[in-house]
Amino acid sequence: MVEPYPRRRRAGVIVLDEQRRVLLFRGGDPARPDAGTWWFTPGGGADPGETIEQAARRELFEETGLRCDDLGPVVLMRRFDFEFDGEVFDQDEVYYLVRTPPFDVDESGWTDLERRTTEEHRWWGMDDLATTTDEVYPPGLARLLVTVA
Repeated sequence: MVEPYPRRRRAGVIVLDEQRRVLLFRGGDPARPDAGTWWFTPGGGADPGETIEQAARRELFEETGLRCDDLGPVVLMRRFDFEFDGEVFDQDEVYYLVRTPPFDVDESGWTDLERRTTEEHRWWGMDDLATTTDEVYPPGLARLLVTVA
């Protein structure tokens, strides 16, 4: 069977601090600026030969500066097709839940693409996340956090 789109493995990290706030980034698709922006957790694609857990640790450090020995449990797995930067992908995602003291995000490890597409980051309280009308990924994050936080 021929896959319709390139297969991509992505590690996502839901970062929850001691005040029950979740760290999210806001950005958009550079190939579709009219599509608006959305909020998303740290994470990214696994490199060839890299386990999903290794990818989660690497992406978390690169995007936030946080080194994490204990990623915590896997709290969500999903598969879907999506378009970004002119390409369509068939993506498998695994999300880990990391609990941490509050910290300031270090952007020094960001790639050029991350710098061009990420507009801001912020710590979201549970109430704000549950009531926002902004698009948030993964879908249902607020409901998921009620069950795991």
